[in-house]
Amino acid sequence: MLELRRLVKHYPSSGGEIVRAVDGLSLVVERGEFVAIYGPSGSGKSTLLSLVAALLSPDSGAVFVDGRDISRLTSNGAADYRRAGLGFVRQRLDLLPGVSALDNATLKLFGRDRVREIHLLVEPLLERLGLSERLSHPAERLSMGERQRVLIARALSTSPPLLLADEPTGSLDRHRSREVLTLLREVCREREVTLVLVTHDPQAAGYADRVFSLVDGQLCDYEPDDGNALIPGTA
Repeated sequence: MLELRRLVKHYPSSGGEIVRAVDGLSLVVERGEFVAIYGPSGSGKSTLLSLVAALLSPDSGAVFVDGRDISRLTSNGAADYRRAGLGFVRQRLDLLPGVSALDNATLKLFGRDRVREIHLLVEPLLERLGLSERLSHPAERLSMGERQRVLIARALSTSPPLLLADEPTGSLDRHRSREVLTLLREVCREREVTLVLVTHDPQAAGYADRVFSLVDGQLCDYEPDDGNALIPGTA
């Protein structure tokens, strides 16, 4: 479903050295699979997701989604891909203040159908994410975990085959992180959505089908270094 072929993205640093954020990286992710990529801040995780989202162009290599090379899309083609073929959950909880949870979750759909039809499409997803009693609440009255779930609903509202999640638990406490990771995994499996999540949270490793570490621009086997990786359902 997703294939990264010898992907390279380098940046010059202020000291004149080259930062090898992504350095010849290859990966194949099957349809419906949940892959987590672990690494500290500054390790290149967000750069990698930006390449998959066609927000950045690689220096070399290619990104294939369902056999289509999205790394060579025009700007309009990339925008269409992100709007219809991709869901993206960012760490920043960028909800519109004063706007209900339901309307915040449907932003990607406005202009496509009538408002009532859009609401009917997204309401079941919000209910599945445990927000049935919060649909009319404005963003500022939602907890951090609830806001993150609204963003998950927004990302999945167009029924994309691929979902990217950039530090989705970065602003949540341990309990809320577990809650969001569990829901994210379950909803993606129910919808057969391929999920690629990048994180510096060791407990995310227990929720994925496969886990890698991103080191010096390359993927390697993930090995917990502090015993903090959490197996779902454990305390």
